[in-house]
Amino acid sequence: MGRNIVLLDGGMGQELQARSDVKPTPLWSAQFLLDKPDIIESVHRDFIESGAKVLTLSSYSVTPERLARDGDIANFEPMQKRALDIAERAVCGNKTVTVAGCLPPMIASYRPDLAPAFDQCVATYQQIVDAQKERVDIFICETMSSIKEARSSLKAAKTSNKPVWVALSVDDKNPTLLRSGEKLAEALLAMEQDKADAVLINCSTPEAIDQAMETLAEGMLPFGAYANGFTKIDALKPGGTVDTLTAREDVTPDAYADFVMGWVEKGAIIVGGCCEVGPAHISEINNRLKAAGHTVTGQL
Repeated sequence: MGRNIVLLDGGMGQELQARSDVKPTPLWSAQFLLDKPDIIESVHRDFIESGAKVLTLSSYSVTPERLARDGDIANFEPMQKRALDIAERAVCGNKTVTVAGCLPPMIASYRPDLAPAFDQCVATYQQIVDAQKERVDIFICETMSSIKEARSSLKAAKTSNKPVWVALSVDDKNPTLLRSGEKLAEALLAMEQDKADAVLINCSTPEAIDQAMETLAEGMLPFGAYANGFTKIDALKPGGTVDTLTAREDVTPDAYADFVMGWVEKGAIIVGGCCEVGPAHISEINNRLKAAGHTVTGQL
C-alpha cells in the first residue's frame, strides 16, 4: 500500500558550482548569497519543479565560526536574511512546499573533533535558530557527525517550537558508527531521549546508508536518508574548497532512485539528496514514488 513520503530537495552547493564558472571558496554555497543570489533561486525553483516538497535554506556555511575564519562575521545576519528571502521567492506562496531552516556543523563537515564544548555549540546554534525561526516551517540539523553536534543543535532548535529533524552522517566504511566513531545506535537513542521529531542519515554514500537502514528501522522515530554522490570525502579539509572532491559517475538519477526506493521499502518516509544529487535525481525519485502508489508530501 502507498504511504505518505516526504521528498526533500537535493544538494545546493555542488549544483551551484555546476551552474557557474566561479572558482569555489571556503564559504562554498554561502558565497553565492553575496555574489550570485539569482543562481540560488533558480536551483531552488528547479528542485521544486522536480517534485521536492521540502526546500532547505542555502545557509549551510553561514555560521559565525566559518564567517570569522573565511569571511566577515558582520555578514551573519544579512546572509541569513538573504537565504530566507531567496527561499521565499522561490516558493512563491506554494503552500505544499515546506521551508526548512538549516543547522550545519559549525566549523567543518565531517570533523566533529573541531566542534567547541557543548554549551558553546548550543549558544552558536541558538544564534542561527533565532535568525531563521520566524520564517521557516521546520529545522533540519544536518551532517551531524557526533552525538555532541546532534544534541546541541537539537537543543537549540527545540526552542523554536517547530518540528526538528536530525540528520546524522555515518562512517562510509563502517556505517554502524558516526564519523566521530560513536555508535549510530547510541546516537539514535540520544535523539529519542531529546525528542527529535525525525532522524535521518545524510552526506554519506548510498551504500553506507543501505547498511545503516536496519539500525534506523529498529528505533522509535520516523526516519529517512539523503546521500551524497562523492567518491570519498577524505580530501576536504577545514577551510578547504569542494573542488578537492570528486563526483561518482555511477550515481545517476536512475541508480540513485534505486537506492532511495530500497530505503522506502525498509520503512524510510523522508528521502532526498545531498551533495552531487541534483534536480534530475529528485525528479526520478518523485516519479518512482508516485508510480509505486505513494503520496509525495512536505510534512510528516
